[in-house]
Amino acid sequence: MITIKSKREIELLRVAGNIVYKTHQYLKPYLKPGITTQEIDDLADKYIRSQGAIPSCKGYNGFPAAICISVNEEVVHGIAGPKKLQDGDIVTLDICACYKGYHGDSAWSYKIGKVDEEKEHLMKHTEKALFVGLKEVKPGNRIGDIGSAVYDYATSKGLGVVRELCGHGVGSNLHEDPEIPNYGTPNTGPRIKEGMVFAVEPMLTAKSPNIEILDDDWTVVTEDHHPAAHFEHTVVVTKDGYEILTGE
Repeated sequence: MITIKSKREIELLRVAGNIVYKTHQYLKPYLKPGITTQEIDDLADKYIRSQGAIPSCKGYNGFPAAICISVNEEVVHGIAGPKKLQDGDIVTLDICACYKGYHGDSAWSYKIGKVDEEKEHLMKHTEKALFVGLKEVKPGNRIGDIGSAVYDYATSKGLGVVRELCGHGVGSNLHEDPEIPNYGTPNTGPRIKEGMVFAVEPMLTAKSPNIEILDDDWTVVTEDHHPAAHFEHTVVVTKDGYEILTGE
């Protein structure tokens, strides 16, 4: 069931989203060659808690880390550990924070040092695909309009669209209705209404969109081992468009 959030709920979601945004900003200076993903996770855990929130991911369906940290061919749900970031890597931080029972959720892919042309192209156009999709977020449109816009843009740039993973509603649960695929048919799916809150999150690959899950039962990687990128904002639908809850 898709819920329309009250003013009180939207305000709590706004605070949660801002904590997620600030966590991203806090971590950015640390994203340099030599840092381990565990060190990043520990920094994120401490910072989120310092803001009066808790990491939504920790313990979610058994997930063991505070945030999801995915490197290069890892699409989503990478688990922190001893791996060190290296010059030329892409690292995606998918950060979720819970504030007074309400969640914020935003993922962003970052360059470590200088990346190659393939990764540069992938990152540039995955971020653009997010905002192309967000242009369709307005009352009266349908969920299919978002996915269709993301898919058409991504494929026009030669990128693969992962179909098994999608955006979602956000509220007192981290994942709520509606599901928001990164593909779709215009003018299909649930009608978008003022007061809905959801995450739009293109997860795109440099080549093939085919994926597999590693033996840890969490980390999703590209089958061809080419890189992936992931950009995500949580937004609230306003009377004439949307407001990003996970940005400045």
